[in-house]
Amino acid sequence: MNNAEQFIQNRLQQRADKGILRTLSSTEFPIDFSSNDYLGFARSSELKKHTASALTHLTDYKNGATGSRLLSGNHAFTEETERGIAVFHHAEAGLIFNSGYDANVGLISSLAQRGDTIISDELIHASLIDGARLSHANRYTFKHNDLHQLEAKLKIARGNVYVLTESVYSMDGDIAPLAEISKLCVQYQAHLIVDEAHALGIFGAFGSGLVQMLGLENMVFARIVTFGKALGCHGAIVLGSTNLRAYLINFARSFVYTTAAPIHSIATIHSAYQILAKTDHTVQIKSKIALYLDLVRKSNVRTIPSTSAIQTVLYNNSIAAKEAAQTLQNKGLDIRAILSPTVAEGKERLRICLHLFNSDQEIEMLVNELKTLKHE
Repeated sequence: MNNAEQFIQNRLQQRADKGILRTLSSTEFPIDFSSNDYLGFARSSELKKHTASALTHLTDYKNGATGSRLLSGNHAFTEETERGIAVFHHAEAGLIFNSGYDANVGLISSLAQRGDTIISDELIHASLIDGARLSHANRYTFKHNDLHQLEAKLKIARGNVYVLTESVYSMDGDIAPLAEISKLCVQYQAHLIVDEAHALGIFGAFGSGLVQMLGLENMVFARIVTFGKALGCHGAIVLGSTNLRAYLINFARSFVYTTAAPIHSIATIHSAYQILAKTDHTVQIKSKIALYLDLVRKSNVRTIPSTSAIQTVLYNNSIAAKEAAQTLQNKGLDIRAILSPTVAEGKERLRICLHLFNSDQEIEMLVNELKTLKHE
């Protein structure tokens, strides 16, 4: 075995010994409490029909984009879709990326320069962290949602300053104090960047997001809205100024040097937004969340407070979390254990996602099963 293969084997064995080795599974369970398909768009027959109808009016589209958008991969329909999404989100402009990861890496790595400063919440998504690492900027973190630590970092920041946060955090499901963070950014002339991945469809009028719910559109420098969660599609858009869009077209490497998304994907995104704008699902999804929270409140289940569609049940180690997930899966409930290093050691958990399509009886069954589990 050569040195590289030995290195690979050793790293895999280390994870296996800790019980945190990741593997792929195609197993499906009858009751979904795992996916990010909060509004059920990924399984929506209406969205499929809407997309098919949109494609009939695009007779010149190809199966693939055939190149980057700067070469042969751009389409007038893609730009029309970007303009429509920007209007929906009260933004000046938007640029679609192939994924939320691409959007975050491309935005942060191209924007922050040597001598600038990036200040980020300690729990931001890996894609935001990687974007910051790829830049040449100074980097600081502050304790999760800790405004005092954020202000302390703002006081020592130099150059153009960018503050990175999520509106709804993907592992804890809790909400950032965006109004307070935005005020600090104004006070210290910093630029606020908000990842709205898990707020879309859940918060704000017609699920427009937490930034719009709080009326902070003009105080946020850039928003990242992803389509792979509540919209049931794939890809993401960076929302901001017309200048920011032009800048990303020129300097975001994850946009410049990749084949564009095919028109079928764009048609699905376009259709999903039309459905989102037609019906406000937020009251319905909030009722599901309220039911779950009311039932859990009466139990001994160890949770992290959250009013979003993401709920957690905490464990002290990976083995206990994995055993709990397996027990629930044996009952037909699709719930997965989240292990370190995705979360900190000692904060392993079950990550539970609530959906419009989860019946009240299914939610009651879930909580009743959670009550029977060991919590250690």
